[in-house]
Amino acid sequence: MSNNQSILQDLGLVEELDEQAGETLTGGVEVFTVKNATGYYIPYTVDGTQTNYPNPGDSAIWTAYGGGIIRFDKDGRDGYEDYKTYNLADGKVYEFQDNKSTPGNPYDIDLYSIA
Repeated sequence: MSNNQSILQDLGLVEELDEQAGETLTGGVEVFTVKNATGYYIPYTVDGTQTNYPNPGDSAIWTAYGGGIIRFDKDGRDGYEDYKTYNLADGKVYEFQDNKSTPGNPYDIDLYSIA
């Protein structure tokens, strides 16, 4: 063991770094559900992968290996694009719903955690 390794081990940093490396290799998997409760077709991506379930009433269970980042167009109108991004949490259920907090835009959509 080198002097640097000995010093790091004495400080407890070796175990912490080993733990972080293990999490990076094995702990990056997240599973969550995304539902569409709007009247709109909502194409979205999770970690850059396009969904096959964007229709009203559809839902999908995702197993994400790249952080669980969802990106979607929050405007339900054709020809308008306004993208939003969220980092989704493992084990949660999310639902696209009409965003009632923007009364000036009845086409506004957002993603809400419902469970």
